[in-house]
Amino acid sequence: MSFLQHLEVLRWHLVRSTVAIMLFASIAFFMKHLLFDVIIFGPRNPQFITYRLFCELTSMLTSEGLFCMDEMPFTILNTKMAGQFSTHIWVSLIAGFIMAFPYVIWEVWRFIKPGLHPTERKYSRWVLFFASILFICGVLFGYYLIVPLSVQFLGTYSVSSEVNNLIDLVSYISTVSTVTLATGLIFELPIIVYFLAKVGLLTPEWMRTYRKHAFVVILILSAIITPPDITSQVLVCLPIVGLYQISIGICARVVKAQRKRALS
Repeated sequence: MSFLQHLEVLRWHLVRSTVAIMLFASIAFFMKHLLFDVIIFGPRNPQFITYRLFCELTSMLTSEGLFCMDEMPFTILNTKMAGQFSTHIWVSLIAGFIMAFPYVIWEVWRFIKPGLHPTERKYSRWVLFFASILFICGVLFGYYLIVPLSVQFLGTYSVSSEVNNLIDLVSYISTVSTVTLATGLIFELPIIVYFLAKVGLLTPEWMRTYRKHAFVVILILSAIITPPDITSQVLVCLPIVGLYQISIGICARVVKAQRKRALS
């Protein structure tokens, strides 16, 4: 096909992906109680599962549990006329993208499938499966670990007892959605490395050479998406470092297979 024909095919893949996202976003929009009271504001509840687990764990290590609390000492407020409505739409779109992500990845695979060799098509189905699994794992990791740590640290931090925390709705939503979505996308690192190795832009030698530089970048990313405490940064760094090591192995397998194919 010509370049314009490829663009036409890509356009329809994007259209179907957008329709899927909007469909799931519409479902999320009408499930307002579940979306906000249960999911979004869940980490604000002192009885949230992460706080209870950390409370039990720290109670065994110290005389006083660090995450044992009866209430969150902050109030969420809306300061704009259309703030709650626009937030409702924005959060619904994010939820729609998260729920439709496996289908979006499937549409991407359908677009690149004609350009793959028969063997590559066979194994790329597993890539499609693992891409969805990694994204879901990243979202769950961010929501159940990083978000509660962020809410607990930033929401309870106080410079003086004279200051009350009145947190803007948009600020709270941005913290929850950004951290959750960011960790989901970061967990796609092995998949990104797989495709970059396929097109010859990455080699395992290059990744091993610049491993230390990559760790610095990982630390910077962890500092950006987590509250300013060392514990949260370490909790984010560890799985990403592990994913980087796995990505090196994936890159090595791809390059080895390509070299073997070139010699045969």
